[in-house]
Amino acid sequence: MALILSVKSTTPQLGENCFLAPNATICGDVIMGNDCSVWFNAVIRGDVNSIRIGNKVNIQDGAVIHCTYQKTKVHLGNNVSVGHNAIVHGCTVDDNVLIGMGAIVMDNVEIGSNTIIAAGAVVTEGTKVPSGCIFAGVPAKKVKDISQELISGEIDRIANNYLMYSSWFKEI
Repeated sequence: MALILSVKSTTPQLGENCFLAPNATICGDVIMGNDCSVWFNAVIRGDVNSIRIGNKVNIQDGAVIHCTYQKTKVHLGNNVSVGHNAIVHGCTVDDNVLIGMGAIVMDNVEIGSNTIIAAGAVVTEGTKVPSGCIFAGVPAKKVKDISQELISGEIDRIANNYLMYSSWFKEI
């Protein structure tokens, strides 16, 4: 069973039909929507500020979601995928976003909808990522506009696949 911890009398709240891997950790001021999944060794730490997670969000293996005490919060919109070993810290992510494996998204970043943050990208503090593009590199920069094919073929496909994968574990 996942480790769910209260911090200062605040307990994480989970929506309906969520899957939590047995070694996922969720603590403090975390509110998660419906149809979400938190995978193996992922950590969502709402101990120092609030974390709000929309519907159909997947936090993949080894990812860390955290904030900065009294300064930054995390808000993840709907249909967001946070790739393996990514770090999402004190930022706002709109709907329909894919954050690639090993990417780092720092404090006060704002990521617009229908966007891909490439694997290994480092989105530095305060960056405003416009909607409908791909950001890549260190530091991350816009590399191109995103096509409708990438929105449905990557962003939607991955979010839908993780909803399917989580159902496999519920059958056990």
